[in-house]
Amino acid sequence: MNKIDIRTVNVVQYVQPLREGGSLPAIVKADDDFLYVIKFRGAGQGKKALIAEFIGGELARALGLNVPELVFMNLDDSFSKTEPDEEIQDLLKFSVGLNLGLHFLSGSITFDPLVSEVDALTASKVVLLDSIISNIDRTAKNTNLLHWNKELWVIDNGASFYFHHDWKTWENHLTRTFPLIKDHVLLQKATRLEDASKEIQNRFDKDLINEIITNIPDEWLVSESDSINGEEIRAAYIEFLKSRLSKIDVLIKEIADAR
Repeated sequence: MNKIDIRTVNVVQYVQPLREGGSLPAIVKADDDFLYVIKFRGAGQGKKALIAEFIGGELARALGLNVPELVFMNLDDSFSKTEPDEEIQDLLKFSVGLNLGLHFLSGSITFDPLVSEVDALTASKVVLLDSIISNIDRTAKNTNLLHWNKELWVIDNGASFYFHHDWKTWENHLTRTFPLIKDHVLLQKATRLEDASKEIQNRFDKDLINEIITNIPDEWLVSESDSINGEEIRAAYIEFLKSRLSKIDVLIKEIADAR
C-alpha cells in the first residue's frame, strides 16, 4: 500500500470565485506556483465537508480512479482585508487556517451523461464507492465529474458521510444501505459491479482506512456543536467504513435493483 502523503501549501493569491453551488469555492495560487480549487472551511457545511472531500478523494485515488491531487492549504487573514465583495470577504475571514485544495485541471469540462463516455468498470467503481461513502451529490443535475485529457476525473465528495452532521445518531447509519444510489448519474453504465467489488476489497484494507483517517487534520475535528471528541470521531469514520465494506454484497444488490 502506498503511504498517503498530503502536501501543505500556502495560498499566495486569490484568483477568482467559482460561483457554482452554495459553498463558493475559488481558484487560488499557492506558494508552489500551482493553481488549486480551494474548498473553504468557512463555507456552508464547514469543516465536515472538507473531511468528506478528503476521505472520499483518497479512497477514490486508492481505487485507481483519477482524482486531482489534494493538498492542505494555509490561508492567512490578509485576503479578507483586500476583498471588496462582502460575501467573499466573510468567507475568507471565517476560513483563516487550514483548508483543502484540489489541483486545478485547466481546460477540463463537466461530465455530460448524454455525450461523455465512460467504461463500465470505471462507472461501477464510482457508483459502488459512492454507495459506500453515502455520497448524495453525483446526479445528472450535478455530476461532480470532469472530463480532462480524455479521461474521467472524480471531484467533489463533500456531500458524503452525511451522518456526521449529527453525531448523536451516527450509529443508526451502521445498519443502513444507500437507496439514494438510484439517482446516480453513472448508474446505467455500472454493469461490472462484481469486478469493482473485488478491487475495493483488495485495496481497502484496514491499514489504508486507518492511514486516511489518521491524516485528517486535528483542527477539522474540533467543533463546539459535536457531542463527541476528535478521537471518537476518527474511530466513528473507521467503524462506518468497516460496516459498509462488510455489507458490500447488499450494496451491490441495491445498485443492481435500482438499475
